[in-house]
Amino acid sequence: MVKTAYVTDLKALQAECSSNYVRLCRLVADMAAGEVREVPLAGERARFGTLWLEVLEQAPYTTIARVSQTGVMDGFIDSPRMTVHLYHDANMAEVTDFQRQRHFQGRYRYPNPRMHQPDEKLQLNRFLGEWLQHGLAHGHAAGIPETP
Repeated sequence: MVKTAYVTDLKALQAECSSNYVRLCRLVADMAAGEVREVPLAGERARFGTLWLEVLEQAPYTTIARVSQTGVMDGFIDSPRMTVHLYHDANMAEVTDFQRQRHFQGRYRYPNPRMHQPDEKLQLNRFLGEWLQHGLAHGHAAGIPETP
């Protein structure tokens, strides 16, 4: 059986990055470089820790933000942490760093030394989207508009 090479789904990646831009702008639009916002998260029956948003750098066309979460299995596993570039001219947000790993390729051969999935970049951006959506839906912080 012949395996075909993975082909990057550019439309899906761009759609995810555009959606993440809108979500992140709702969370960090009024923040300046160096500011941190704490968003306590709760679900139906449990508390899921705290989402931390920090604007690291701000320029006319780009904002760099760090998104992290604490209170989830602290001490047992590393809490999720990623750096996201918001490109204001393209209205897109892209994960550029996850758990201290940088520069993700659009496609990986599999298997590879770091065991990245063939669509690792798309998966990271989808994870960011789900994470931000949860923060918007279940977060309780001053200044964040409620999700309809």
